[in-house]
Amino acid sequence: MARTIDSSTLSFLKELAEHNTREWFAEHKASYDLARKNYIDFLEELLTAMQAFEPIAYGQKGKDLVFRIYRDVRFSNDKRPYKDHFGAYIADGGRKSTKPGYYLHLSANNRSFVAGGLWMPPADDLKAVRQEIDYNLETFKDIVESNSFRNYFPELSGEQLKTTPKGYDKDNPAIQYLRFKSWNAVKPLSDKEVLSHDFMELVLDAFKTVKPLNDFLLQPLLDVGK
Repeated sequence: MARTIDSSTLSFLKELAEHNTREWFAEHKASYDLARKNYIDFLEELLTAMQAFEPIAYGQKGKDLVFRIYRDVRFSNDKRPYKDHFGAYIADGGRKSTKPGYYLHLSANNRSFVAGGLWMPPADDLKAVRQEIDYNLETFKDIVESNSFRNYFPELSGEQLKTTPKGYDKDNPAIQYLRFKSWNAVKPLSDKEVLSHDFMELVLDAFKTVKPLNDFLLQPLLDVGK
């Protein structure tokens, strides 16, 4: 049977969201350690299963892909010291990669989600992806507008320009996709889904579905900087 997410893991995240202080966290450090281990153990099994369709999963370790739970509050008005979720990014180069990848966000109160795509790429990468979409619009649409894709990800999300990208005409057939600054496919998850026995299969199916998008977005980046 596939590994599952323990109800105690979501319970910890729920309580952390309600008691986000250093004092509370210190008192419940043991619960945090158990919750984090459960999440990482799930990731380890997920990575092994992903190797059947995604080569970048080889050699990756769950503990290296998880983002720190400690928030950087130096330049933020929000001074809560901890994130109220676990997040991990699976991509070539690990969690700090700027390449397309897969993200698993675990949070209580039905705020979990799985996602894929490319998030806020550097300027040269952004330019290269826009050009790829412009040149190969039909291929891109075949991916993101297919029924199989939209069953998981009804529409792409991500920050967009309010104006037309430099170098493109507002009447460009691809303009709705060229305005994106990130191309993200996101599937919300309920607590019931997260705690179900087939959660591993659900995440894997979502990642398999988003892989063609990741492959498309990665292709133009292979030549950037050469």
